[in-house]
Amino acid sequence: MFTDNLTKSLDTRPVVEWSRRPEILLLPQIPKPLHGLAPRVILGQKWWDETRQKAYKSTDLHCIACGVHKTKAKGPKWLEAHEVYRTDYLVGRMYFLEVVPLCHFCHNFIHQGRLQALLDKSQITHQKFTAIIRHGERVVLKAGLVKPPPYEGPMAEWSQWRLVIGRKMYKPRFKSMQDWANHFDVELEDEE
Repeated sequence: MFTDNLTKSLDTRPVVEWSRRPEILLLPQIPKPLHGLAPRVILGQKWWDETRQKAYKSTDLHCIACGVHKTKAKGPKWLEAHEVYRTDYLVGRMYFLEVVPLCHFCHNFIHQGRLQALLDKSQITHQKFTAIIRHGERVVLKAGLVKPPPYEGPMAEWSQWRLVIGRKMYKPRFKSMQDWANHFDVELEDEE
C-alpha cells in the first residue's frame, strides 16, 4: 500500500522537459563596445534573481550545455546564469534573447577572454584554465560541433552599438576603445 501511494505521488510530479544545447558554448564573445552592459545591470537585482532561478528550474538544475546536474559538476557545485544574445555586427546591435543555466566550467569556457585575463593576472591556476578549456572542447567535440573563427568582418562604429532588450536600446558604457582600455587597464596596440 505504501509503495502504491509513493508511486502515485511520483507520477503526479510535473515533468521537466528540456534539451541539451551545447552550441551555446560557441556563441560569439560580447563586442567590446557593450562590455559592462547587461540585462542584469539594467533591469536590476530583483529581475536578475527571479530570471536566473527560472532558468535553473527550466533544466531541473542541469547545465544546458553539457547536461551535468549541479551536484555532479566539476568545480563549484552550482549553476551560473548566462545571457544569450544575437549579434548584428554591421548595424551594431546585440539583441538579448534569454538566460540559460550553465555549470561553472561551461560558463567560463564561454567567457574565454575573461578566463585568459584571470590567468594572466594569476587569479586562476594554469591547471584550472586548462581543465576548463578541455571540458568545453570535449562538450563541443562530443556534440559534433566545430568552433567558428572569431568574427573579423566589418563592424559598426563604436558609438553606433546598442544593447536591445525588448523594445528598448541602451548605449555603450564606454565612450571609446581608449575609455574601455583605461577601465580594464589594458594597453592598446598601436595601429600602423
